[in-house]
Formats: sequence, C-alpha cells, structure tokens
Amino acid sequence: MRREKTYILVVDDSPNILELIRRNLSSKGYIVYAVSGVMDAIKILESTVVHLVITDLFMPNINGIELVRHVKENYKNTDVLVITGHPTIENAVESVKLGADEFLVKTFTDQELFDAVQKALEKQKNRELSNHKTEKTLPLETGLIGGSEGMIKMYKDISKASKLLATVLLTGETGTGKELVARAIHYNSSRASSPFVAVNCGGIPEELIESEMFGYLKGSFSGALETRSGFFQTADGGTIFLDEISNTSLTMQAKLLRVIQEKEVNMIGSNKAQKIDIRIIATTNVDLYELVKKGSFREDLFYRLNVIPIQIPPLRERDEDILVLTNHFIRKFAKEDSRTAPVFSDEVIKIFRNYYWPGNVRELENLVQRIVSMTDEEVIRIPDLPAVLRHSIPKDNYQLRALSEVEKEHIAYVLEMVGGNKTEAAKILKIDRKTLREKLK
Repeated sequence: MRREKTYILVVDDSPNILELIRRNLSSKGYIVYAVSGVMDAIKILESTVVHLVITDLFMPNINGIELVRHVKENYKNTDVLVITGHPTIENAVESVKLGADEFLVKTFTDQELFDAVQKALEKQKNRELSNHKTEKTLPLETGLIGGSEGMIKMYKDISKASKLLATVLLTGETGTGKELVARAIHYNSSRASSPFVAVNCGGIPEELIESEMFGYLKGSFSGALETRSGFFQTADGGTIFLDEISNTSLTMQAKLLRVIQEKEVNMIGSNKAQKIDIRIIATTNVDLYELVKKGSFREDLFYRLNVIPIQIPPLRERDEDILVLTNHFIRKFAKEDSRTAPVFSDEVIKIFRNYYWPGNVRELENLVQRIVSMTDEEVIRIPDLPAVLRHSIPKDNYQLRALSEVEKEHIAYVLEMVGGNKTEAAKILKIDRKTLREKLK
C-alpha cells in the first residue's frame, strides 16, 4: 500500500523553530502546515487530512498537552511527535500516556528531527499495513477500482457496513460512483440474493413520487387502473437505494421518516399499513446538515439516515488511481469497438493527473470513451484531447475573448462529458436546471 503524500502539521509559538522545522521537512518532500497556536491547529485538523502532528508542549492560552489529548481522542489515524525546550519526566510520562508516539528535546539537530519523524511514520505505516492485510477484499464485480489511501479507507467502511443492517448515508460529488458503493454494500451483505432497487429521487415529478415510492390501489385516483406496488414493496427483504435524497420535498421527507421509524408503508387509497423488511442506503452530493440549518431538510430524518456515514473521495484526491482507471476504460471501450486498445502518451496521463475532474470518474469514463471511439491513432497525444484539456497558449499570444464565449465552450464540454444529461451537467456546473436551460438558449 503506497501513500502518495504525507501531510505534517507543526505547532509552535516560536516563529524561528516553526520556520526551521517547516523548511527542513519540506526539503524531504513532506507537505507541511505550520501554525503558532492550538486553535489554528484544530481548524486545520478539521478540514485537512494530517498524518503527523508535531507540537510544542508549552504555548500561550492552550498548551500542547491539550492538543495531544484532542488529536488522540478525535483522529485515530494521526500520530503525534512532542517537542519541548523544558523537558521533565512528568511531561514525558503524561505525553506518552495521552498517546504521543515520539518525544524530542530542543535543541535537536536536523537529523534527530528526521529520525523522529521517520520513526513515527514507520509505526503508522506498519499499523496501516497490518490492518489492511486483515481486511476483506471486495469482489471485482462491484466495479470499484483503485488502491489509493481514500479508496482503501472506503473499502473498509463498505466491508463494515455490509455486515450491519443500519441505514447508510453516502456523501460525495456527482460522478464519484455512489451507486457502485451502494451495490457493493448490498451484494456483500446477507441480503445479496434479495432485490436491490435504485430510485432517483430527483428524477420523479413531485406529484408522482408518493405513488411511485409506496404504490397505490386500483381506483384510488384518476388513472389508477390497477393496483400497483411501489419501490419500497418491490425492495422488501432487500435494499432500497435513494439517490440524491436532498431533492425530496419536506412532505415526502416526513413520509420517509415514518417508513424508517415504523418499518411499514401505506399504499395510496389504503388504510392498512404493510410491514416491510428493508435496508435503506441514501446518497447526497450536498451538505445535508447545511440544508437542515436552512430548514429545507428535516433534522430528524437527517439523523435517521446518517447512522453509518461513508464519504466517497473525489477523483482529484485519488491521483494514483487515475492511471489505473484510464487503462481500465481504454480496455473496456476498445473491446466494445472491437479495436486494438490505444496507448495514452505520458504527456496525456500527466494532464489527466493535473486536471480537476469536476465530473469525477464519470467524466473520465466518458472522455476515454469519446477518445477511443473517435480516434484511430495507436498512441493518443495531446492534440487528440478536447480543447479544455490541452496545454494553455502563452499569455503573450492569448486570444482575448468574451466571458460568454468561454462559458459557452465550458458548458458544451460538460454536457458532452455527461452524455447530454442536463441534470448531471447542472450539478457539475453548480447551477440549477432552470439556469442551465436559460444559458443553453
């Protein structure tokens, strides 16, 4: 298991020590964050993956001991190296008791710093490898591909969730593969032989969603010519996958909450509740808790859904997986077109690894399909790529264009990458469908 980058957070109220450690560790290839206080350190820990915290013990306001305690209580995969200019047995003992992995006394040499950091990271690596070896390997038919750090963590979460029956909330950007993850959970669970029913909550008109979800009796409304089961009855005994749950109205949210709480549904036109045995997996590509605070999503439903949260990493955070995914899609589409699989040049792969991928894996898949289908070359080079991915023209020769032209080109590219799906395009562009329709006019 290979880690692409190692992130280290250094906390010390001495600017000189802070800069010395930052410069030395950066020279070894580490990504270093340097702050002078505990509260700034906590902000970074909350928003960024950190593998190692290096902290002084004696600092104004909140001391390093409190930071060690905070890290060990909240971040089980983050190790701590304590440094101090006032060493005492009591401090060393307390730091170790709280979980500090190494203890370094000022003034230390550069080599002593490197050795202590390396030792702490080696312990962490050995622990991760040990945990990884005991983890269940997911079957290839789930369609999940990648061995990056974020994917390894997600595989572990999937393995744990598949052994339980609690509700799962999958969060992640559009195109990251939330349905694949849901299917992996279902088909690795005891319900694998029972139905998996996928429901696009944003694709059903509001006036039809209740009848589609819960079914209806013949004659219960105009057009109800026969009794029909809903998605929940169809999924009885198995799993129902509620994609983009944030698109449901408050009225429907109240009905979904009752289904989760009571484990029963009422068909339209019936006064008799039907008991169901069902596992719910919901997804969202927006922050549901922010919607709760705005009053557009029920807080009680949020907590009912968020029993087992699983975060799916975006493609831009899976650098080492991009080549693996690209080669997989090349082979897949070359086989479909009955042609020899082309080779993507090193320059193209470099562009892929530096691109932001707003549409994530789905965008990469669609792009590779387009290139393989439309290009006869044996080696794919930069001119074979869409304009948005090619190298920029130097500014001296840059053609000045109106913002509307650039915007038009980008919208056209995104639409092409999602196969003309306006809903997906609007999500990637972070605008609503109405705004997209106006721009397309």
